Amino acid sequence: MSEWTTRAETADDIAAIREVNLAAFPTTAEADLVDELRADRQAWIDGLSRITVDEHGSVIGHALLTRCHIDEQPALALAPCAVLPARQRRGVGSAAIRAVLEAARAMGENTVLVLGHADYYPRFGFVPAARLAIHPPFEVSEEEMMALTLGSRRTAPTGTIRYPAAFGI
Repeated sequence: MSEWTTRAETADDIAAIREVNLAAFPTTAEADLVDELRADRQAWIDGLSRITVDEHGSVIGHALLTRCHIDEQPALALAPCAVLPARQRRGVGSAAIRAVLEAARAMGENTVLVLGHADYYPRFGFVPAARLAIHPPFEVSEEEMMALTLGSRRTAPTGTIRYPAAFGI
């Protein structure tokens, strides 16, 4: 049984989110990326940084969606997603991802992109982006660059992904 809940981040959560990202990844790159995206008012969308908190209110997981574009059309980038190592493989990350995708859907967003494990993200409905004629601006296997269209009556824009400057692409 899960002993956690998900919610939007607040200003009080920023330091804990950084700690989760520092613990989950081997370098500071992802934690630094979150901080840079938070400072980018064109990329940051209030309500699309979701955390998983344990029964004590401690942040144990994080998922972030920020504004990107497919050619000139708005889309969202899912990155990073992080879970404290001691809490991994228990559904904490999946809960944060589902919460952030639902928040994006409720805001009327259309397309979410993720560069990630081809055996993990399809459980949320992601498919290879190339199937939707969406392409990254760098070389990567088609299985790892994925897209999700939010809502059954929408189609994704086509073209090349443009990430926020913080991604360094």
